Amino acid sequence: MKFTTLLATCLLLVGLSCTVQKKEEATDEWVQLFNGKDLEDWDVKINGYPLNENYGNTFQVVDGKLTVNYDQYDDFGTKYGHLFYKEPFSAYLLVMEYRFTGDQAKGGPGWAFRNSGAMLHSQPAATMGLNQDFPISLEAQLLGGNGQDPRTTANLCTPGTNVVMGDTLFTPHCINSSSKTYHGDQWVRVEALVLGDSLVKHIVEGDTVLTFQKPQIGGGSVSNFDPAVKKDGQLLKEGYISLQSESHPIEFRKVELFNLEKYMDDPKKLKSVLRDLQTRQGH
Repeated sequence: MKFTTLLATCLLLVGLSCTVQKKEEATDEWVQLFNGKDLEDWDVKINGYPLNENYGNTFQVVDGKLTVNYDQYDDFGTKYGHLFYKEPFSAYLLVMEYRFTGDQAKGGPGWAFRNSGAMLHSQPAATMGLNQDFPISLEAQLLGGNGQDPRTTANLCTPGTNVVMGDTLFTPHCINSSSKTYHGDQWVRVEALVLGDSLVKHIVEGDTVLTFQKPQIGGGSVSNFDPAVKKDGQLLKEGYISLQSESHPIEFRKVELFNLEKYMDDPKKLKSVLRDLQTRQGH
């Protein structure tokens, strides 16, 4: 399917927000990435530690929520961590409901205050270097308000990647979305519509706040990676999803995904499926 056809199809769906809340509405395409009980289907990679060494019990399930916490840390330092779901995806709608809680870990950088994210189209956890800080990926950056200043959420950051915006290759590390600011410990729903190596949309509480195209490997803002993995210019058609640990506690009560891969070769069906999901939610 040509990129232009897919893009034209999906840009018709402004403001897509399609989380199916009721169990009776679920279909085979919905995948519950977080089962509400444990982290059996996830891999941990924390900077400076081997794969699946969950330093300080950073990632854990508490009261049915997936939490990132630092109770056992003396100092955060550069222990950036990522929790990877077990399998890759190519085309999907990712749905997350999150909130920031508590105080930032001692030693966490100032920019990481109420800062976390979901890494999309990521390299596999097993290919990260021991001291690699971030996976090569697209970050849907999650930010919480500080009580006074504007701080948008569902921004884009690009560790080891670039994207196209309009007709231009976008090479800076981050760009803000058009979302509102969410102060305090309120729950926020963020969705990412990812369609292979063509289109990505970030959606916050039903509003599309950022759109970009042609995600690809390139650029900087990632260190200690395996050069064999970082093939600059290679389009990112699929990859893993991971949740970040960047020094501020965060909880997730929902992490689910609607798999769109089987519809990618049929633009009419894809359009119909997306409209059906949108209609169910009344958006």
